[in-house]
Amino acid sequence: MLISTLAFACMNASVKFLIDVNSFQIVFFRSFGSLFFTFGFLLKNRIPFIGKNNKLLVLRALTGASSMLLFFMSVKYLSIGTAVSLRYIAPVFAAIFAVLILGEKIKSWQWLFFLISFIGVIVLKGLDRELNSFGLLLVMIASVLSGLVYIIISKIGTSEHPVVIVNYFMIIATIIGGVFSIFNWVTPSGTEWLVLLGLGVFGFFGQYYMTKAFQIASTNIVAPLKYIEVVFTASFGVVLFSEAYTFYNLLGIGLIIGGLVLNVWYKSKTST
Repeated sequence: MLISTLAFACMNASVKFLIDVNSFQIVFFRSFGSLFFTFGFLLKNRIPFIGKNNKLLVLRALTGASSMLLFFMSVKYLSIGTAVSLRYIAPVFAAIFAVLILGEKIKSWQWLFFLISFIGVIVLKGLDRELNSFGLLLVMIASVLSGLVYIIISKIGTSEHPVVIVNYFMIIATIIGGVFSIFNWVTPSGTEWLVLLGLGVFGFFGQYYMTKAFQIASTNIVAPLKYIEVVFTASFGVVLFSEAYTFYNLLGIGLIIGGLVLNVWYKSKTST
């Protein structure tokens, strides 16, 4: 899991480095780069590309691509540590969607932990006057869409291979990013080309090692570790981009991550 979080942090830092490159181009290169790995895996293991739940697969891909685009856009307005922390609000929205769409029940303690995370958002926006409102709006919408992705994947269930789901996501994100890049093209510099090509590699290995971690270790041990991505990402922000984090930044981020970790711990405790 630590390798996974480091890979995702490298991807986040790469997006921040590409601040002068159009977000559609970033989506295109991030998705297109990962397609080499997903197509290769499916071909090697002779897994059908099409899948069975085509409508849900396309819906998951469209929702995920939109969420990814908005998150990449938000990084241009927010520090990368703050953007990643706010993106992790997605499980809260997923829980709300689970109640409304799937009819699931959320326990009282979980709502308390979600409230703690939302208080973290309020601290970030209400007490940190330098937080960009437009960037906050973008990343919160991205989080809502990401929460919806969780529900769609839950509806798909185990009827599809995980790589088939990811492959649909990467194909549609590549198409969306590619088409809109034509109308918003910004020619990257030499270094930016290298970083763009690395996006798909970081994204794939982050996803791969996260999946492996959940396969070989219990969820209550592995799940909280994924939030170390925030620590790695914020560290890159300070070292590479001279980002500064105020007391209220750190307090808000701490509340967001703390509430989510408590929720994971509680769910694992009550399910045993």
